[in-house]
Amino acid sequence: MITNATIETLMNRKSVRKYTDRKLDDDELETIVRAGQQAAFASQLYSVLYSTEKPIAFDAAIWFLICVDVHKLERFMKLRGWDIVTNDLTLLLLGMQDASYMAQNMVVAAESLGIGSCFLGAVSSSAQRIRALSEKLTLPERVLPMVELVMGYPDEEFAPRPRYPLAFTLFENRYPEFTDKEVEEAMRVMDDGYLQQGYYRKQNVKIQVEGGRRDDYTFDNYSWTEHISRKWGQWAASPDELLDALKERGFSFMKSNE
Repeated sequence: MITNATIETLMNRKSVRKYTDRKLDDDELETIVRAGQQAAFASQLYSVLYSTEKPIAFDAAIWFLICVDVHKLERFMKLRGWDIVTNDLTLLLLGMQDASYMAQNMVVAAESLGIGSCFLGAVSSSAQRIRALSEKLTLPERVLPMVELVMGYPDEEFAPRPRYPLAFTLFENRYPEFTDKEVEEAMRVMDDGYLQQGYYRKQNVKIQVEGGRRDDYTFDNYSWTEHISRKWGQWAASPDELLDALKERGFSFMKSNE
């Protein structure tokens, strides 16, 4: 690979879950958010809220919530004499992209300043979390919590965790038909990397499972692919509660003929 300071920052970024007591100053906060704003966007369909009030996950210095924000779009379009006719699904998908690009720029900017970060996944899959944050932060309709993350100065040091091999990620001209051997090799890279770092032992991950699945794993033989399989093999079979929460936020996904 070619390398330079930017590439090294990207390659060294990892999710930090242990932080020092050092706070971020106003210049650091402004720098991180301004760098986030320089990400590509469809219509800047986002807003960023933050808090330094404890408790914060992993006792980090600062918590951010990046929201999909159609409310501001409606406000300035109204001043222009326009109403939105674009369907909510399109707006939401574009807003998810805008919010995600913003968040990624923020964590890379933070990394370049020696500030660690960790994305929190609950708001992306929990109707309860969406409702709780919307109420707490007095979010208007058409503003949807999308990305939660925390930042602070790291109080731990470890190598970046593995990623899929490039052969399992980058495809030229067409999507390949994978052999079982190719899939198993990609699984091995991920599983061996996590086990070598003792990740599940350090995080005290719960490795039991309901429903008669294998429950004899230990911290020494549990794996990333087993962990991910348990998530998506057991959780959130129905989208109904999330759809209800999105509707409460002002987003409707009815087909045009319904």
